[in-house]
Amino acid sequence: MRVLERFALDGRKAVVTGGNQGLGKAFAAALGQAGAEVMIVARDTSRNAAAVAEMKDQGLAVSALDADITRDADAVMDAAAARLGGLDILVNNAGLCYHGESWQVTDAEWDAVFDLNVRALWRCSRAGGRHMAQGGGGSIINVGSISALIVNRPQWQPAYNASKAAVHQLTKSLAAEWAGLGIRVNAIAPGYVKTEMAPVDRPEFRRHWIEDTPQQRYALPEEIAPSVVFLASPASAFMTGSILVIDGGYTIY
Repeated sequence: MRVLERFALDGRKAVVTGGNQGLGKAFAAALGQAGAEVMIVARDTSRNAAAVAEMKDQGLAVSALDADITRDADAVMDAAAARLGGLDILVNNAGLCYHGESWQVTDAEWDAVFDLNVRALWRCSRAGGRHMAQGGGGSIINVGSISALIVNRPQWQPAYNASKAAVHQLTKSLAAEWAGLGIRVNAIAPGYVKTEMAPVDRPEFRRHWIEDTPQQRYALPEEIAPSVVFLASPASAFMTGSILVIDGGYTIY
């Protein structure tokens, strides 16, 4: 097999949570371009439809499941696997962040962040992992963050940082348990990426978010997406429990 063939995902069935915008949409498109049949799972029906239409116009095999993974992740993953006819790849991308000093974080905000970023990811992984185990294996890619490794400034976000640290450690725990089932579990830790949720180009953040990055810039979602294809594909067959940092060098310092 030639090296680029190891990145091919032809015939693979993939689910991307929160796949209707930003990083998630870029991940879904990249997996589709690599040959996978992709289902995005998210709550916003109209945004799901728009994302699917855009990717279908590109000739990609993409569909959507309108669902809230914080309510019944097991049923959602079962429905997704049933519609796809199996499950080989799960990208746990859906996430939530509130900004503010620790003194201002409410219990409701803390719970909402952990409910989506950790608990729903945990339940999607378990439910998806069962389907992968029945099918002989698969690849789970969790979307962590450099926020699990550093403290973001000047925009404080303690709940988000703690949740992403939990994602990184959960990635390692599941990787250790499920390796014998042929299920690989890895995570990516993006740096500052321009999306609807991340105003990385605002002037007040440039000093800390851009000038402190060795590459002196932010990333676009399409620059992060190839790493998800790599982790989903046979090209990364000997990788599990890894946290792949993609941050323009930010965490070097």
